[in-house]
Amino acid sequence: MLRATSRLPAGPSGSRGHSRPGRRLRRAVVVTAVWSALVVVAAPGSADADPGLRLSNAAHLAPGVRYETFSVTASHGTAHGHLLTVDLDDARMKIELLRPGTSGAVTGIRAPVSRLADARGAVAAVNGDFFDITEVEHPGVRPTGSTVGPAVADGRPLKAAVPDGQRYGPALVPGATDEDVLGIGADGAARLDRLRLRGAVVTPSGTWELAGFNQYALPVDGIGAYTSAWGPASRARASCGTNDVRAAACGTDPYEVTVHHGRVTSASATLGEGVVPRGSVVLVGREAGARALRRLRIGDPVHVRHRLRATGSVPLAFAIGGYPVLRGGVPLDGLDETAAATRTAAGFSGQGRRLYLLALDSGAEHDDGLTLGELARLLRALGADGAVDLDGGGSSTLVTRPPGAAYSTVRNHPSGVPERPVPNGIGVISSA
Repeated sequence: MLRATSRLPAGPSGSRGHSRPGRRLRRAVVVTAVWSALVVVAAPGSADADPGLRLSNAAHLAPGVRYETFSVTASHGTAHGHLLTVDLDDARMKIELLRPGTSGAVTGIRAPVSRLADARGAVAAVNGDFFDITEVEHPGVRPTGSTVGPAVADGRPLKAAVPDGQRYGPALVPGATDEDVLGIGADGAARLDRLRLRGAVVTPSGTWELAGFNQYALPVDGIGAYTSAWGPASRARASCGTNDVRAAACGTDPYEVTVHHGRVTSASATLGEGVVPRGSVVLVGREAGARALRRLRIGDPVHVRHRLRATGSVPLAFAIGGYPVLRGGVPLDGLDETAAATRTAAGFSGQGRRLYLLALDSGAEHDDGLTLGELARLLRALGADGAVDLDGGGSSTLVTRPPGAAYSTVRNHPSGVPERPVPNGIGVISSA
């Protein structure tokens, strides 16, 4: 809901709220000792039995980067997958938010993970966050391709999270939110964090809370800011749905104003599209937010400030939205134990110095998959203390580029099946 220091026009509000050089990578080879209770439909009394996790085909892609395959017995059969283990203590390693195109926009452009990886010279990569892939509930509105959660690249905030009810992907468990991220701090350590938008729009008519930043859906009654990082996609989706129901109808009275170098230069009752020029910001309002923006006039001075505030004390150099499944070495309560699927995930060791990236095999011959609960226990068995589930199904992709190879190879797709284009990914960059 829009908050202001001055009174807004009255109206109905919507619902409330989606090694240092030479240091060798250390790896535990006995994983069965820490594996427990993956199979949740085992015989009575055997919940903590070891169902068998097998690692094989280990190879070093670069100093501090290990690739291997695995298989694990789960409730729906044997799941096969691919694992990357990255030593974050190696100064030659960098974890990067991969994005399509040269502008690094967060919407309107998607690309296969292999192309994202090759464009940055990554030795390995996986796909990233869940995203706005279809808009069948809103006829005439094109999907933006924008991700659900926050994103930070090289310390620069790119976007905030949509309201929880507007998310794509599994329903959130209690205590989770679309603001949850897997991040790499300025200290080089991986961690789970939460990035919440804090901002304001300062105008002659009053100061209003900024409720959105480069996101495909705005909270009811909110005002959102769209910058050059938004990309070419239409902003029409911003007024659709509510904080609780993604499929709810689009608003009928949205409004947007363009601010260039601190002054209003244009206004429209039709939400536009196209790249926002540098030096400009487009403010989009819905319901009470739209009524507030209608009070502005061409030439009015407007100051927009925004930041993504982390719950932790260490600034994040990298962050990607994800569905938390493991925290403090403990699977989150309420994780689904029924629906198995092809999944991608990212986790980290207790001190955040080792990163795990995995993807399950896809295709008709590998359709067993894992439930979210099984995924959490798998990551714990591999050594993770915290972890997130990333976009899966047809998006799930893990690629590697062996030493001396010019291009990446997709490891978890059957040959001949094209990769799904995605809006972002996690890239492993080596300067060695």
